[in-house]
Amino acid sequence: MGDTSDGIQYLANLITGQIPDIYTYSIQIGYNKEMDYINSYFMSVNEQVAMVCDRLRRDPKLAKGFNFLGFSQGGQFARAVVQRCSLPVVNLITFGSQHQGVYGIPKCPGSDKTYCNVARKMLSYGAYMGYIQKHVVQAQYWHDPTKEETYRKKSIFLADINCEREVKPIYKDNLLKLEKFVMVLFTNDSFVQPIVSQTFGQYVPGQSSKVLPMEETELYKSDRIGLKTLNEQGKLINHTVNGDHVKFTHEWFIDTIVKKYLK
Repeated sequence: MGDTSDGIQYLANLITGQIPDIYTYSIQIGYNKEMDYINSYFMSVNEQVAMVCDRLRRDPKLAKGFNFLGFSQGGQFARAVVQRCSLPVVNLITFGSQHQGVYGIPKCPGSDKTYCNVARKMLSYGAYMGYIQKHVVQAQYWHDPTKEETYRKKSIFLADINCEREVKPIYKDNLLKLEKFVMVLFTNDSFVQPIVSQTFGQYVPGQSSKVLPMEETELYKSDRIGLKTLNEQGKLINHTVNGDHVKFTHEWFIDTIVKKYLK
């Protein structure tokens, strides 16, 4: 949200610094940097996922398998790609991602808050209205715990990838093909509400103060996307960082992510 593929190029440089012959690909959504930025606020996420699936399928350098990293909202989008597209993903690694959605956008990224402020106003007005659902990215993973039934019926993205309306076996089958599903949670996150969404926790339905850890959610207990199975197989890995949203040191990234999961 509020970033571009160029904005995370420094991480690709950190990776190649450790593994010189590795191939990295940072996905741009749109024809230029400006569109990439705007599309992080205003575009159908389902269209984004389909676009990315097509690009990754067409890249011969990824045909034998690749690791997929997703930052913030890019993490749940990357998970959707894994679930829907049957690509040869080895490890899926998400950083501060909103796997159970958000209920509130408390802080805008960057210095130019124009797009973020517009998105916030539209979400507050009616996240589950058809036009807003289709066009405002953050509405598509807006999870109002006081309107669970409305969320399940109206959410066109998150409710689908979490199988809230219909269980889709292919989603579970594809996640279970992963060697590792790694989730990084930022303990002082001022952006994600609730923070536990980063590891599939959520608000207790009907209110917005108490939270459930992943293991106590219906999504986990029903195992409808394979979280319980992954956990029992030792494939579901959680890391915590004592920092704000997606704030980590280069040393931590190299030691905890690159050396453990990318080599």
